[in-house]
Amino acid sequence: MDLSNLKPAEGSVKQRKRIARGEGSGKGGTSTRGHKGQKSRSGYSKKVGFEGGQMPLQRRVPKFGFKNINRIEYKAINIGIIQELAEKQGLDSIGIEVMVSAGMIKKQDLVKVLGKGTLTKKIEVKAHAFSKSAIAAIELAKGTAVKI
Repeated sequence: MDLSNLKPAEGSVKQRKRIARGEGSGKGGTSTRGHKGQKSRSGYSKKVGFEGGQMPLQRRVPKFGFKNINRIEYKAINIGIIQELAEKQGLDSIGIEVMVSAGMIKKQDLVKVLGKGTLTKKIEVKAHAFSKSAIAAIELAKGTAVKI
């Protein structure tokens, strides 16, 4: 075997259908488009969402709601998770850099600390926002909540 007698595997290569090449080919005449109608004409292309003239779904269903352009999206981190992170790494101050290096958030995320879980260690927590319950839990453990 060498490069001069390489062939693809048997049955792996199909011949393309040669349409509109005369009646003798069996694919002439209407060129596999059938008789008359919208789809048989040249230049036909179905529009996205077109339902044959019926009122399309995106126009039948009413619009609702709105998107607040001033909304600030926070990544929520519970104090229970902060407690685990502090125990695992032996830290007494947890900020954004620590959370990023732990893979909890991305560098550009805004962080809000929530009050789910318990905090036993005295920790200084730095974040963009805190819930009231989170601040109460941090201060109960004699820690500090620092807003960035």
